[in-house]
Amino acid sequence: MKDVRLNGLLLLGVLALIAAGLWLGEVPLSWAQFVQGFADPGSAPGEVLWRIRCPRSVAAAVVGAALGLAGAVMQGLLRNPLADPGVLGVSGGAGLGAAIAIAVGLGAESGVVEGAALIAAMLMGLALTALAARFREPETLILFGVAISSFSGALTSLVFNFAPSPVTLSEVFSWLLGSVANRDWGDIGRELIPMGVGAGLCAYSARGLVMLSLGEESAVMSGLPMARLRGAAVAGASLLTGAAVAMAGIVGFVGLAAPHLVRTRAGADPGRILLPSALTGALLLMGADLAARLIPTDLELKLGVVTALLGAPLFAMIAWRAARSWRG
Repeated sequence: MKDVRLNGLLLLGVLALIAAGLWLGEVPLSWAQFVQGFADPGSAPGEVLWRIRCPRSVAAAVVGAALGLAGAVMQGLLRNPLADPGVLGVSGGAGLGAAIAIAVGLGAESGVVEGAALIAAMLMGLALTALAARFREPETLILFGVAISSFSGALTSLVFNFAPSPVTLSEVFSWLLGSVANRDWGDIGRELIPMGVGAGLCAYSARGLVMLSLGEESAVMSGLPMARLRGAAVAGASLLTGAAVAMAGIVGFVGLAAPHLVRTRAGADPGRILLPSALTGALLLMGADLAARLIPTDLELKLGVVTALLGAPLFAMIAWRAARSWRG
């Protein structure tokens, strides 16, 4: 009952922020225009609501949910409260794929950059899934992830170094900073497929995450196919992260902070915090996107910048509370 109440409140919060995303924006709409947009989607206010603001709000919700869920799975799998969707290098790999696509001149083609990011993330995910099936120790997987992330970062830096023009360099940099502006329903539909598969794999792995929280020996003695469940967790988190990066670029702190924000309410069970973490991730990213829209600047702030500015103090507060509880 407690879980149902928590998830219901979080879902209401998501719906409220979607409504706020329809109402608020760079161009203010009067109440009459707002009503007209609902009554006549083909009108000018309707175009603003249903072709610009609503897809943007939904894209922020979907990406945030994917990152929140991936973060909860990573923290449960690696038994590390500092784990996030980028810890295994999938975010860096997806960013590298997008950077290469832009650098070779494919940025103007619809869906190509997003596809390149997703393919790169899936390749990283396949490699990590194979490693997860072979090595049981979470430290080993983290070390491989750090190596992959560092190598991807180095290759992305090479893309910056060899960018054919300052315009291309600016495009790559802008994309990597993250944004859900100008996303349409087609963009969302394309990424929902891998996100759905990833979410299914994460839900399947929940039993294994619960056993891992009891220790490696308990997991081995449980009789569950732990190698398969580990592989499903890594593959699911990789798909979610790759699709999120493909839609919005690299966005930090959401996957790291979301599980911590709900853990005190939902409990320490890794299986029970998956859905609340996804909903909290959606809330965090939608809030950051609204802030990016409304902060009065000449150029709209990038989503990755806003999440870092808001997320770092938020996570510092979480760490402070955790440190106090450990000392108490």
